[in-house]
Amino acid sequence: MGDGQAIPWEYAPAPESREVVKLRERYGLFIGGRWVSASDGETFQTIDPSTEEPLAEVARGTAADMDRAVRAARAAFRRRWGDLPGRERAKYLFRIARILQERSREFAVLESMDSGKPIRESRDVDVPLAAAHFWYYAGWADKLDYAFPGRVARPLGVAGQIIPWNFPLLMLAWKIAPAVAAGNTVVLKPASTTPLTALLFADVCQQADLPPGVVNIVPGPGDVGMALVRNPGVDKIAFTGSTEIGRRIAAGVAGSDKALTLELGGKAANIVFDDAPLDQAVEGIVNGIYFNQGEVCCAGSRLLVQESVAEALIGKLKDRLATIRVGDPLDKNTDVGAINSRAQLEKITELVAAGVAEGAELYQPACDLPDRGYFFRPTLFTNVAQSHRIAREEIFGPVLSVLTFRTPEEAVEKANNTPYGLSAGIWTDKGSRILAMVRRMKAGVVWANTFNRFDPTSPFGGYKESGYGREGGRHGLHAYVRLEDR
Repeated sequence: MGDGQAIPWEYAPAPESREVVKLRERYGLFIGGRWVSASDGETFQTIDPSTEEPLAEVARGTAADMDRAVRAARAAFRRRWGDLPGRERAKYLFRIARILQERSREFAVLESMDSGKPIRESRDVDVPLAAAHFWYYAGWADKLDYAFPGRVARPLGVAGQIIPWNFPLLMLAWKIAPAVAAGNTVVLKPASTTPLTALLFADVCQQADLPPGVVNIVPGPGDVGMALVRNPGVDKIAFTGSTEIGRRIAAGVAGSDKALTLELGGKAANIVFDDAPLDQAVEGIVNGIYFNQGEVCCAGSRLLVQESVAEALIGKLKDRLATIRVGDPLDKNTDVGAINSRAQLEKITELVAAGVAEGAELYQPACDLPDRGYFFRPTLFTNVAQSHRIAREEIFGPVLSVLTFRTPEEAVEKANNTPYGLSAGIWTDKGSRILAMVRRMKAGVVWANTFNRFDPTSPFGGYKESGYGREGGRHGLHAYVRLEDR
């Protein structure tokens, strides 16, 4: 078709029930294995971004609460967890993994309600991957000698962890699982707009009989996160989020002996050569940028297409966009759910307007958006110049910018022409070309003939302004130990 006309038939609604989730009216802070109120008694509302309706009241942590959580984590580390044999720590992690699987539907529904992501993504990606990380690191807990041959791996102590709103449960698992497996205790600050699955995870910790203080969870605004960063009782900071906040955290840690890993923003290039299977590439491109509404730090937001196939590929992309369903995150037919917050929706809207003003050609499929909630149409820009803001700045939304190239050298130059370096994708029929391109990509992760694929055994991380350090695999374990000579 190539004309953006909607397919003349519709799916019947297939809503997932909310009944499996038992929301509390008010949630406290989880410190020392107990639910407690904030020191000043303040709370904030978390809302459903697809309806703008409030979901629950959540205790708003303070710097004093964060200090209380760090002291609880330190006490748990000294009294028991830091010296507990690895095989005993493993039992707790296996137990947590199993509980996550048993309660997977509850977690998936709550994640979609609080974040706005489609239920089929939280159900099929976020929750299974979160459980898989606990399974994987449970297996390493009693094998640290094998993970780091010839060295003795000691836990760092108390790990302060700050996670973003785009993958609340998965980022929690990426951080807590390796830290606890290695013998550390944790203070975690979830994002203000998506605290609920982290607080439900606290319930899992109690169900698993995890010793009090091993995991502590303190929701709150950004200044509470900075209080965690600056707390002298913390030995390690792990942060996932924006490059701007990452810089502030790096400055906050500077001059101390705290370990630090940062996983920050990205502006990934997804490169399609003229010998690539175009239909397969279209699916990879769609998954690369419209998965999780594009709210993905490693999203393939810059599509680089070899000029000879650009017209054909863009036509196929427009046909595919016409079939994407935007709407209720809890409908199993939904492909693109709600943007996480009004502020993020306004940022996306502003950057798209900048793309139009700078001369790029806008394409959006003709789909109806719900009357309420923070929704944005899947967007495709052509005639994009490298100087445009939409080609340089991280949008963190369902917006794809298309550029073209003629030679592999030009593709490499354009792909690397960014301050970020988190991920990239290459689509070609030639294995030799994949290997040659991978060596030249300045990105921490490069996918070949696929995109946005994750596995707990594979390290993930970037460099340049996308941060430093790795999560996942043995690399992720390394970030939570101090290696000593035997």
